[in-house]
Amino acid sequence: MENIDLNTLSAEQINFMLILHSGNARSKIIEALREYRAGREEEADQLIEQAESDLHAAHQIHFKMVQEEASGNKVEFALLLMHAEDHLMSTLSMKELVKELLEIFKEKKL
Repeated sequence: MENIDLNTLSAEQINFMLILHSGNARSKIIEALREYRAGREEEADQLIEQAESDLHAAHQIHFKMVQEEASGNKVEFALLLMHAEDHLMSTLSMKELVKELLEIFKEKKL
């Protein structure tokens, strides 16, 4: 992800960036499970890697937001921010669960 100055963006734009990156990751995680089920293990692994890259981008944005608030610049709270954070956190949980499932499936040769 390119280095983005959050000060040049509105709170709404920042929130949508979080939703965009976590949404892309979520789609890839689900697709990875489907690829594995279809017998395409390598494609599933690649999709998980891509999802992790998307989540890294979302995490970087979120981290910058936390840094801003920690330095005394209040982050504008809105329902959209709550939705973005919920989306990010549920996707992170989903990624960990799917990675574990895929490892179990591989070990059991399912």
